[in-house]
Amino acid sequence: MSPDNAPETLPSRRRFLQLSAAVPAAIAAQSLVSTGTLTARADDAPTSTPISKKRPIGIELYSVRGELAKDLPNTLRTIAKMGYEVVEFFSPYFGWTFPYAKDVRAQLDDLGLRCFSTHNGFESLLPGETMSHAVELNQILGSRHIIMGSAPRTTKSADDWKRLCDHLTTAVEELKPHGLSAGFHNHHMEWLPIDGGERVMDILAANTPKEFILQFDVGTCIEAGADPIAWINANPGRIKSVHLKDWAPGDKGSEKGYRVLFGEGVAPWKEIIAALESTGGVEFYLIEQEGSRFPEFETAEKCLATWKTLRAAS
Repeated sequence: MSPDNAPETLPSRRRFLQLSAAVPAAIAAQSLVSTGTLTARADDAPTSTPISKKRPIGIELYSVRGELAKDLPNTLRTIAKMGYEVVEFFSPYFGWTFPYAKDVRAQLDDLGLRCFSTHNGFESLLPGETMSHAVELNQILGSRHIIMGSAPRTTKSADDWKRLCDHLTTAVEELKPHGLSAGFHNHHMEWLPIDGGERVMDILAANTPKEFILQFDVGTCIEAGADPIAWINANPGRIKSVHLKDWAPGDKGSEKGYRVLFGEGVAPWKEIIAALESTGGVEFYLIEQEGSRFPEFETAEKCLATWKTLRAAS
């Protein structure tokens, strides 16, 4: 996901990392008033619909971020009408009050949509008031996966990444009592060797527990020249969710790169999906587009149509 395309009224996932440092004091006041405690548990939240074996198709709402910023209820209605089953909210959701989150949950329920995961800044996975806020919001929404949308910009060396892994390992244990899982969403740079040695993705996989979710952004893997099948097979059961992003050689001016629609790029989707479902442990899929030659809703609809065609043929 490219932060440069996000409108100022709806911060990107990376921009959230700078904004969230000012949030804890406000969170503390709200949490104490609304819950009287900072230890909400999963069994206190509305029951979420179990993830079915048919692996539902969803959308990362960053794909329709402009429409979402203008009108969240209409965005959810439109997405549901298209046939999407799942939505993933990204970092601006963290600024919601608990009553507003409950209203969003009611809208999801009315539309037959489910939210199984959210994208978050670093602070949501650090023990304390910020994590407690993220826990309660995710429980309200019915989510079970708190995914770090991107690493802090200060994470540069191999040692930096290993220290981040220590924090993520702690987050796994902190979230368990609440019925929640921790995870990380990769970008292009994490597929590249660091300090002349290992790839960041391999550092992440080797230094986090097996329960830690490696949310797989396929397009970034393809762009980096990495082998998506090899990655899936090397990490059995850890890829619970996948961003169905495609990629093709070329630049934005020629509507290539990440601007191609799902199915128009060079990703070998049939082989990737087969590996995900036989080995990777995928539970649900998420379309993600950074932009395309079409308006956001039309882009989302065309990608879903291609997905349905692909599934029908398999």
